[in-house]
Amino acid sequence: MPLKRRLRKVIDEINSLRCTAGPGVIREEIWEDEAGKVARYNLTFINHFLTQVDNGRVLGYDNSHGYHHRHFKGAVEPFRFESYEVLLDRFLHEVRVLRKEKS
Repeated sequence: MPLKRRLRKVIDEINSLRCTAGPGVIREEIWEDEAGKVARYNLTFINHFLTQVDNGRVLGYDNSHGYHHRHFKGAVEPFRFESYEVLLDRFLHEVRVLRKEKS
């Protein structure tokens, strides 16, 4: 039986932002293991003016369900995870582009 890792939530933030289509939010959650390594994460951009599917989640990345995957307007696809820092840069770049979209 595998040992369960103890995880500690180190970031849990929600930030509002303006978009061309209407207001949105970014949610960032990070859990670290005992060694301080990112073990679990959830990055989400929600804007109900850009999509109503998936509770308004326009874009999201997480590693729940045992694999790294990307949510985009209701579709889910796996992606190659390099590091959390690389992923965060990618996510923020995609959000900058999406914020300019009109509904």
